[in-house]
Amino acid sequence: MPKPQSPSLTVDCVVFDKNDRLLLIRRAHEPFTNCYALPGGFVDLGETVEAAALRELKEETGVDGCLVRLIGVYSDPTRDPRGHMVSVAFLVDADGAIARAGDDAAAAAFMAEWRHLSYAFDHAQIIADARKLMGK
Repeated sequence: MPKPQSPSLTVDCVVFDKNDRLLLIRRAHEPFTNCYALPGGFVDLGETVEAAALRELKEETGVDGCLVRLIGVYSDPTRDPRGHMVSVAFLVDADGAIARAGDDAAAAAFMAEWRHLSYAFDHAQIIADARKLMGK
């Protein structure tokens, strides 16, 4: 029996500090090279989405976090130009963390002016949904 074709599974993390700055990366690779994005990436085989979110956060930004809650599941087949990617997005607490770029990130920082930026993928929607959940 042939294996069914399925979307790839990814995770994204929304991390605000106590000063309402948003943790962002600048992408080092295509698609969206040098664009702002949320920390995240692909879920490894045998890994939970929760573990993948914290692993990707650490690999891309050097930040250790704690999952607060699920923001949502983003499954629009056109959200990623590489193909159908489904992302599970989490709100993450990482109070007092200092970001440093690693892995697939060209840069990583807590940004005060995050409201005026444009983002890769559907990350603007994920951020807006997180803010609603936070009551902001």
